[in-house]
Amino acid sequence: MRFTLLKTDPQSNARRGRIETDHGTIETPIFMPVGTVGSVKGVYHRDLKSDIQAQIILGNTYHLYLRPGLDVLREAGGLHSFIGWDRPILTDSGGFQVFSLADSRKLTPEGCTFRSHIDGSAHSFTPENNVDTQRVIGADIIMALDECTPGDADRAYARKSLDLTKEWLKRGIARFDSTEPLYGYSQTFFPIIQGCVYPDMRAEAAEFVASFDREGYAIGGLSVGEPTEVMYEMIEVVHPILPKDRPRYLMGVGTPENLLEGIARGIDMFDCVMPTRNGRNGMLFTWEGRMNMRNRKWERDFSPIDPNGTSFVDTAYTKAYLRHLFIAGEMLAAQIASEHNLAFYLDVVSKARQHIEDGDFYQWKEAAVKKLQNRL
Repeated sequence: MRFTLLKTDPQSNARRGRIETDHGTIETPIFMPVGTVGSVKGVYHRDLKSDIQAQIILGNTYHLYLRPGLDVLREAGGLHSFIGWDRPILTDSGGFQVFSLADSRKLTPEGCTFRSHIDGSAHSFTPENNVDTQRVIGADIIMALDECTPGDADRAYARKSLDLTKEWLKRGIARFDSTEPLYGYSQTFFPIIQGCVYPDMRAEAAEFVASFDREGYAIGGLSVGEPTEVMYEMIEVVHPILPKDRPRYLMGVGTPENLLEGIARGIDMFDCVMPTRNGRNGMLFTWEGRMNMRNRKWERDFSPIDPNGTSFVDTAYTKAYLRHLFIAGEMLAAQIASEHNLAFYLDVVSKARQHIEDGDFYQWKEAAVKKLQNRL
């Protein structure tokens, strides 16, 4: 993987860059649609490419390991071949999913044991077998196994958790560097910065991961219950420590305004389930603010869903029709809303790239964030 820093914003830490992988180029800043089990819920790959213009999607190691399983993925030739996607893929290590299974998992210095949410069967991830699993899945960018510390963890817990993540990282890097890709293209390994909401621990974690001189770095353990301003503070802590010539990935974040504020603080890559999850529940994001499509106010609004939108669904259907589909329980409602929201998120980062190139990102961002918070 190769990252080229093309331009920086004069009034913020926003960056315009380009990532080159064996499966294609990624223009940054970028938002990555989440395809947890090998599909972005309710959206055809055709539309992800042509209409939404997704340059990279995510898969999740925990879910793909359990189903369809490594034997199927290996026989298929990896996730790209299995799902028919020829652009880059990133896989999370599954650390967050294991964290969310607090009642059925156990952490040890060796790794973590957990029970499947599908059938209750027992499994374990170690830094080593997690790398092996992601080699079989075959993503272009794979993540280190870490513990995602709760946002409200006390200092003692955060200290213990960070020490565990650091030890796991050393072992994961050793395994990655001693093994080879399985399908004839290269893979990249990103360490993850933890440290909860404690600035000194975040700085320590950033310095630790930077010492390994990897091709990119992720910031994890944010947007997990801490106040938004604290999340921004943690990004600001690690920004000057991380190498400027490597991409920074903020995991699991967030709203459109979170994206813009993250970009202003030097973040290059984002992912979040929010555009599809909120879309399935009737919330649409637009440049004028958010719309709840179940509201009666849209019942006789025959204007396009979003006349300023970039997706074909924005002008093909009306607000009244989309509301009708939601009220009627039609699955098409979730598909339309998901496609709109994903296209909107990709439009947010596309416009951010353009304004960084134009040199007026900060002023544009300040005005955009105010509108994005409106409820229409």
